[in-house]
Amino acid sequence: MSKLNLSAYDSKGFYDEMFDENNVVRPNYKLFLDHLKKMSPRKLNQLQHATDRAQLSLGMTFNVYNDNQGVERILHLDIIPRIINNKEWQHLEKGLQQRIKALNLFIQDIYNDQKVIKDKIIPKEMIFSRVCYLKELEGFKPPKDVWCHITGSDLIKGGDGKYYVLEDNLRCPSGVSYMLENREILKRTFPELFAKLDVRPVNNYTHILRDTLESLSKVERPTVAVLTPGTYNSAYFEHSYLAQQMGAELVEGQDLVVKNDFVYMITTKGLQRVDVIYRRVDDDFIDPEVFNKNSLLGTPGLFRAYLKGNVVLVNAPGTGVVDDKAVYAYIPRIIKYYLGEEMILPNVKTYICAEEDDKKYVLDNIGKLVVKQTDASGGYGMLIGPKSTKKEQQEFIIKIKENPRNYIAQPMINLSRVPSVIDNTIEGRHVDLRPYALYSDDIKIIPGALTRVALKKGSIVVNSSQGGGSKDTWVLNS
Repeated sequence: MSKLNLSAYDSKGFYDEMFDENNVVRPNYKLFLDHLKKMSPRKLNQLQHATDRAQLSLGMTFNVYNDNQGVERILHLDIIPRIINNKEWQHLEKGLQQRIKALNLFIQDIYNDQKVIKDKIIPKEMIFSRVCYLKELEGFKPPKDVWCHITGSDLIKGGDGKYYVLEDNLRCPSGVSYMLENREILKRTFPELFAKLDVRPVNNYTHILRDTLESLSKVERPTVAVLTPGTYNSAYFEHSYLAQQMGAELVEGQDLVVKNDFVYMITTKGLQRVDVIYRRVDDDFIDPEVFNKNSLLGTPGLFRAYLKGNVVLVNAPGTGVVDDKAVYAYIPRIIKYYLGEEMILPNVKTYICAEEDDKKYVLDNIGKLVVKQTDASGGYGMLIGPKSTKKEQQEFIIKIKENPRNYIAQPMINLSRVPSVIDNTIEGRHVDLRPYALYSDDIKIIPGALTRVALKKGSIVVNSSQGGGSKDTWVLNS
């Protein structure tokens, strides 16, 4: 039986995480590559198809909102893992802990003393001009002064082999269920390699999450619920999965009622008080009395109960001020201001179109830059300059001139690549990394992550809604 032939694998022009520029395997991948070389193309294909079937049987599917076909898809799991050694992970861990600590202090300050604005570290219009700033929270402090209990920052590795933070996700970071289920599938796919490589476990995530949620409540044995927009939400699999794994209640807004400023769940046995809500509903929809009056996803009075300290909401409303891509550009200054430290994990160089000099540079160099809408996500509202047409560039020039606050731009980074199974062979595909952090008394970074992979050849857009897939991320103990 013929074996896989990797001699034609191209590692030139990009930072490849399995091979160096001379096609020599990197130390953290050596054992895995030895195993891979013993496989036939047919065996590789069988393993990949078995993985696809496993995902379908587990219900690991999602909806794409702009897909008129209304078909649920799996988030394709490529069976070649991303492998990170312990030293590299420790660097990521320290950098993320530093960043999350500073961002939490920033949110606390923004809604209270606003020293960061008074000291001119960030312009006030960067904060107050966005709907994600909630004036209703001014003077409010959440339990333990923690706002961002769950964080999923997006990182990339550039052509220089260094990690950069691409953006922060503090509102309702998603994808952790795929990290957990990917691991269960890959453990069955390569059982012997786990023991040999000493891969750090991630299966205690839901236990840590439950402990984190319970620790935020004043009640001795709090009732925890996961608030979902419902079965038609693209991430419903994750909502139901996390509730089931934590032993928490899965509720929709209509399942809750507020009485005397306390929150109750409607059950067949009557009302049951709810103490902590892990909400997967955006700020604007959580309470029609305060925010979107037409929202059917939230619960009237929920925000009032939260402000009175009678229920804990996770993540805290108002954290979206940090997710704004224009605020992202100020994070190096924010870390220095609150912690007196230099940033461990750098940002990508960012041009703020609301600043005149930056705007001029972007308009003059739009064909070389990646332009992003500051309030968009999922790979939408973006122009990849080097791969765009003159017409597309002109359309974005008009948009930037009309509303400069709504856009930032960055140089195009050559994302690192990891070998992936493509049509019975192995080719390099670009990846990013979304580690997950939990914050209560301290900041815990889960030793694994969701690696998202751009499956289309040459693409750097890894979002599932844009045709991306995922990989299991193996963090080694050594």
